[in-house]
Amino acid sequence: MRFDLSPLYRSTVGFDRLFNLLDGVNDAQGQSYPPYNIERLGENDYRITMAVAGFAEDDLSIEVKESALTVTGKRAEDEKKAAYLHQGIAARAFERRFQLADHVEVTGAKLEHGLLHIELKRVIPDAKKPRRIEIGASANTATIEAKAA
Repeated sequence: MRFDLSPLYRSTVGFDRLFNLLDGVNDAQGQSYPPYNIERLGENDYRITMAVAGFAEDDLSIEVKESALTVTGKRAEDEKKAAYLHQGIAARAFERRFQLADHVEVTGAKLEHGLLHIELKRVIPDAKKPRRIEIGASANTATIEAKAA
């Protein structure tokens, strides 16, 4: 099922990112290749692991633009075509997008044993971190107590 969000674009300002996220959910529902896992390794550390059997490092591209991570895979054409009796390893081209939360950065990627591991870290700026406010007596409180006595 596909929802048309265009009427909402006409009557709102500043919600473009929200509508793009909703559009992305619709697009991603039919996409199942390549399979992937998203792991939480620690409080602020994550890993996306994609099964990309048959792809070499040169066949894969990872790009971060704004808050979207895009992984693209396209195998180079073989000069000689093999005559497969059965081809169960899907090596078709793909593009997989992940929407990153605020302050999440890609810190690295590696390909090993047919799995592409993309390391992510949430880096919260100091201005956004919670801080403790000390409670102390103010000058106004002392003045009120003196007048009451």
